[in-house]
Order: sequence, then C-alpha cells, then structure tokens
Amino acid sequence: MGAVLYNLTTAALMLLLFLSGRTLVGVDTITRRRLPWFAAGLTAVAVAGVVTQLCWSGAIDTFDADPARPGWWRVVTSVFMQNGGPVGTVYNLITLAVIAALAEWFWGGPLMLLLFAGEIFLPQVVDALLGVAERGTDPRNFAGSSGATYFLGATLAAALLLRSRVAKEKLLALAAPVLGLALWFVQDNGHGLVAAYGFALGALVWLAGRRLIDPDRDLAGTPRRTVGSVLALVKKPRTEASG
Repeated sequence: MGAVLYNLTTAALMLLLFLSGRTLVGVDTITRRRLPWFAAGLTAVAVAGVVTQLCWSGAIDTFDADPARPGWWRVVTSVFMQNGGPVGTVYNLITLAVIAALAEWFWGGPLMLLLFAGEIFLPQVVDALLGVAERGTDPRNFAGSSGATYFLGATLAAALLLRSRVAKEKLLALAAPVLGLALWFVQDNGHGLVAAYGFALGALVWLAGRRLIDPDRDLAGTPRRTVGSVLALVKKPRTEASG
C-alpha cells in the first residue's frame, strides 16, 4: 500500500508540473512552435542508456551513482540509467520528452539543457549545506532521469507563478513546490525535494534573465518545421488512404 501511495503522489506532482508547463507555454500555441530538437536529443540519450542496459548486464554497475564505487562520470551517466522496471522506465522516458519539450519552448534549448544539468550537480551541494545529504534526494537509488525531469518541470512552475496574472494559474504553479515539500517531509520522496530545488532555481533564472528570455520567439516568425506541420504530414497519408 505504501508503494502504491508513493507512486500516486509522485504522479500527482508530475501532473502539476506538466499542467504548469503547458499553461506557461500556451496549449493553443504548441502547433505553431518549432520542433524541440534539444529535447529530442536529450530523450535520445536517455533511450540510448536504456538500450545499453538491455544489451549489457554490467551497464548499471558501471554508470550508476553508487558512492561505494569509483568513477567521476557517475554523477552524469546515472541520470541516463533506469532502474524502475519496465513501467518506471517508460514513464521516465515519456515524462522526460514532454517536460523537456515544454522547457525548450519556454527557456530555449541551451538554457533548458543548463537547467537540466543543474539537477545533476546542484542537489548534492544543497543537501550538504542543509545537512540532509545522508538522506539523499535521488528517488531511484542512484540511477534514473526522473529527478532531473521533476527539477526541470519545477522551473516552469516557478516561471508561471512569476509571469501569470491569473489567480488560478498562480495557485497551480504554487501547488507544485508545496506538494513537493510535503512529499519530502511525509514520504522522504526525493522527487518532491528536487522539485522544490528546481522551483527555486527557475525563479532565480527568470528574475535574473527575464529581459533576455523570449518564450514567444517561435510565434514571431514562421519556423520551417513546426509541430503542426509535422502533425499535418502524419495525418495526410491516412486521409489519402481512407479516400
């Protein structure tokens, strides 16, 4: 029962982050936005990590972030290993692709990657400063992309809180770190803590760089390849076949 509740509350937090990101970007603008190539590349690396695990039984031992084993690379490669089983792996890949796309459309590709990298390096530093390092924040036992995805999604919630003038949207955005901290204190759920860290970083980045960040850059012109144009190409053959 405890595991079921953990998974449900973790999924609820992801739903809040997704809704915050979708609201921030504007669901009606998605088809007019350029293809999220940075997000696609990031997801491809995660998929390659899964394929490596399937083909090589020693992959998780070589690339996870187990502190008992040597290897400077582990803090990075562990993010692209998955140890949540088939369902957890599929969930991690899908949520990574969706959240990274929303983050790329809002922050821009390079900044999105920097924020994603922030989850890799910042939580362990903050943990040490706050004295919670012994409890750890990694919800996947030193392997998995979920922590970075929740962190990235929380940066969008922070931007929504600061940009929106709609009370309901502000409450939606604020609910993410509140639920995250509640999950951390009640369940020791690391997803919640890294989401709170991501929210704080997202707020700082937006406040510091809001004059340089242009979330509507795709809407000002007409990108050569948009989400809508690709969807049209996918639907066209089906329409012609049915005709």
